[in-house]
Amino acid sequence: MIKKEIATGFAVGLIANVFGAVLYLLIFSDYGLEDSLMIAREQGHLGSVIALGALLNMAAFFGFLKLKRDHRAKGVLIATLLSAFVILLLKIF
Repeated sequence: MIKKEIATGFAVGLIANVFGAVLYLLIFSDYGLEDSLMIAREQGHLGSVIALGALLNMAAFFGFLKLKRDHRAKGVLIATLLSAFVILLLKIF
């Protein structure tokens, strides 16, 4: 049961991250979503876009803590750490 709760939190964390990144690109970019992602990748800003998308994970994390869903909050934290690892890989390579 605990693994299912952590997996649910992980999925929420990934979805929140993707939704936050897409929302950021749609609001602050003059281009479409696909063009914005290509431009960000070419200019080396894709990690920054992922990091800005991860800001929504804070809301999910603290929301789960407020609702006393600690294992789901742990899943969101794991998703955030995965995002940080992906950003690290993008910065290195």
